Amino acid sequence: MTIRVLLVDDHTILRMALRVMLSRESDINVVADVDRASEALRLARQLAPDVVVMDIGMIGMDGIEATRQLIAASPGVKVLALSTHLERHFVLQMLEAGASGYVVKSADSEELLRAIRAVARNRTYLCAEVASVMVDSMRCKVADQEINPKRLGHREREVLGLLADGKTSQEIATKLHIAAGTVVVHRRNISRKLKLHSVAELTKYAIREGLTSS
Repeated sequence: MTIRVLLVDDHTILRMALRVMLSRESDINVVADVDRASEALRLARQLAPDVVVMDIGMIGMDGIEATRQLIAASPGVKVLALSTHLERHFVLQMLEAGASGYVVKSADSEELLRAIRAVARNRTYLCAEVASVMVDSMRCKVADQEINPKRLGHREREVLGLLADGKTSQEIATKLHIAAGTVVVHRRNISRKLKLHSVAELTKYAIREGLTSS
């Protein structure tokens, strides 16, 4: 099976180098390469590639939004992120947008080839550097939850304090300059974290923690 690849990157030299490198592989056919996300969306519909190798930081529409739109329009296409960014939030945003893999540009060519072949076979692929960042992040998150199982964020503490003071969701929203729906979400998250579901229970907790104004 030949894997049809569309390259999307606004760095011309890198894009050309990738095209040359991939063209040497007998099972990979680069059907097009473009420097803009909008053009990638058009060509993906026209050429139906198996894998789109997508840069994240591009002028205009970024790779995250492009991936979201591409997957919505062509669910069968697999997106492989190729980026300089190694931060956890970039990886998560790409995966949430629908990408099947993530490789950093500092990886070697063999890593990229493994990633393309993996996502073409409906597998998820994270290069070693990205996998390490994600594992370390999860370890820190678990450790933090174990140390602070009931930890509330700053905004959640504000909402809880105002709730304990007898404010309604609309009054809290007005006070904090946020939407009433956002207050509802915060209340739901507070109840989930504290495992307290009545206003009376939440008020007692707020008083005990010194979150009320009284």
